[in-house]
Amino acid sequence: MKQGCTNFKKASAWLLLICFLFGFKTLQSQNNNLSEKAKELIYSNPNEAIKIGEHILKTTEKPEFKAETNLLIAKSHLVKGDYNKAVEYAFNNNNLYRNIPLKVQIEINLLKAKLLRLLYLDKQSKIYLLKSQELSEKVLNSNTQDSLQNHIMLERILMQIDRRENSEALIAINETNKRFEHFLNNNKTEKKSFYLAKERAFSDLNELDSAFVYIDKALALQDSTHVNNLYEKAIIYKELGHLYLQQKAFKKSEENLFIALRFAEIINNPTLMMQINRDLAINYLASNQKNKHKVYNDEFLVLNNQVELIEQKSINTVYNMLSSQEEAFLENENEKYRNYQYMLLAIVLLVFIIAVFILLKSEGRKKRLREIINYLEISRTNLLKTKPSKKINTKRIIIPEETEQAILAKLKRFEASEKYLNKDMSLAVLSGQFETNTKYLSEIINKHYNDNFNTFINKLRINYIIEKLKNDTNYMNYKISFLAEESGFSSHSSFATVFKSIIGMSPATFINLLKTEREEIKKESNA
Repeated sequence: MKQGCTNFKKASAWLLLICFLFGFKTLQSQNNNLSEKAKELIYSNPNEAIKIGEHILKTTEKPEFKAETNLLIAKSHLVKGDYNKAVEYAFNNNNLYRNIPLKVQIEINLLKAKLLRLLYLDKQSKIYLLKSQELSEKVLNSNTQDSLQNHIMLERILMQIDRRENSEALIAINETNKRFEHFLNNNKTEKKSFYLAKERAFSDLNELDSAFVYIDKALALQDSTHVNNLYEKAIIYKELGHLYLQQKAFKKSEENLFIALRFAEIINNPTLMMQINRDLAINYLASNQKNKHKVYNDEFLVLNNQVELIEQKSINTVYNMLSSQEEAFLENENEKYRNYQYMLLAIVLLVFIIAVFILLKSEGRKKRLREIINYLEISRTNLLKTKPSKKINTKRIIIPEETEQAILAKLKRFEASEKYLNKDMSLAVLSGQFETNTKYLSEIINKHYNDNFNTFINKLRINYIIEKLKNDTNYMNYKISFLAEESGFSSHSSFATVFKSIIGMSPATFINLLKTEREEIKKESNA
């Protein structure tokens, strides 16, 4: 009787084990199918792709599968323009495990590089690009290696285009096309990406005929692939609308921008919608449709604030996640390369070099502050000088002296670079370029310039255009709308309002005074 009972228990245990293994394999197979389905939806229905990915994360324990799913979800959030969520999934701790497939590791590093580029964290972006390149050399399959290295080159080219290095970007595109000619001829999607990159470079160089050639090629490839990539369609029609706007073909520009806006609204990408609304506002301003201009300019301003908050939050998330992952990263590197001590020494040495560099640069801080004050002053006695508002005793953020000096040194270089003329310049973008957080940068500007960030940028822009007006007589004959565009303002009205608030008179009045002054000087010299 006892023997029979024992045999029954053993049989039951084996049956349970078999059921468990069968159920596990079935679940794994289901997750693989769901993952493939989600990949198809990333660029057409990112919300659904995210839902599928989150379901997979709940039902799998394998780190390598979690990493691949994190990559899928991060890409979907990027398509939606939610950089913060994309950062959270791209920099997730599960993505650091050593046994993650090599191809997935490279794609994760490439996605990190892209996110950091979009947040203007170029130094960190290049680090992840270098990691991707090093890992790609270990890929054995030649087709896979070509695909990955092609994407790495494209990311480098896009950084050059984003930073207005368009001539260098065109050279890199031609070199890449020669190197990967066979691969690109057999992969329409990758070839289309290079057409778009080439179009952007030619557009920025104002070579519109060439730009139209490559946007038409990209559109033809998009139609031939029969893939419902709404994200790419929005970008293509946005670029096409922008090219027509540059040609002053306002009707065609409007038609293509509305197509782009429809696709951008479907995927709910605020960055794309902001850019499209900005071009629509410019279109209607240039074609003298004031009512429509106001509608789309107001929408652009709302979206611009939304995007700025997203970028600001994303930058803070990047720094927080990188900081929390530092120990795990070092341990992972120790296991991978077995030279933890040497790496730690290299990091310490790098920090020391940066500290020495910061100390050297900080010596020019006081001199530069005086230059800024002198630059803002107007020599004529009948011009109203700006006065800083009275300081209100508020609770200050405590910033390490070394950090404060470093940021001030970077502000000096920023003022000299004329990067403040960029319409997309924001507190989040500048803090990203300075490799600091927005709170520190805002606090230092308030402390040392008695201004908030917007006033600080506006003063730089106004004084830039003042110097142009004073030193180049041609500028006095330009329209106010041109002066607004030249100095980085999004509209004539905002430029005029800011100009008057800082100088104490309208741009037109100021220009008339300058003309009067020049005429008087000319009369005196002829007398």
